[in-house]
Amino acid sequence: MKRRNFLFIAVLGAALYFALFGGEYGLLELRALDRQRRREALRLEELRHEVAGLRARADSLASDSATLERIARERYGLIKDGERLYRFVQDTSLTPSDPDSTTTRP
Repeated sequence: MKRRNFLFIAVLGAALYFALFGGEYGLLELRALDRQRRREALRLEELRHEVAGLRARADSLASDSATLERIARERYGLIKDGERLYRFVQDTSLTPSDPDSTTTRP
């Protein structure tokens, strides 16, 4: 009787251990898969947000001439007839490590 109870408890313990930690879908593996699923869900939400922004920008570029004009002016320096373009260039002879870089030169 004692031996039978011990054998029953041993088999039950082994079955419980195998159910939790053994096999392809053990407890540790399921937890890791759940963490991975959460990370992927967050990444998917970020990508959906990015796609929505890109679609809005594409729509703006396709239908709004003011947006196209702004981009042409800012990025490519295009101007309309009769306008003058002024470009301000930073003086590269002054370096941030130069102590006199904050003063103006005569």
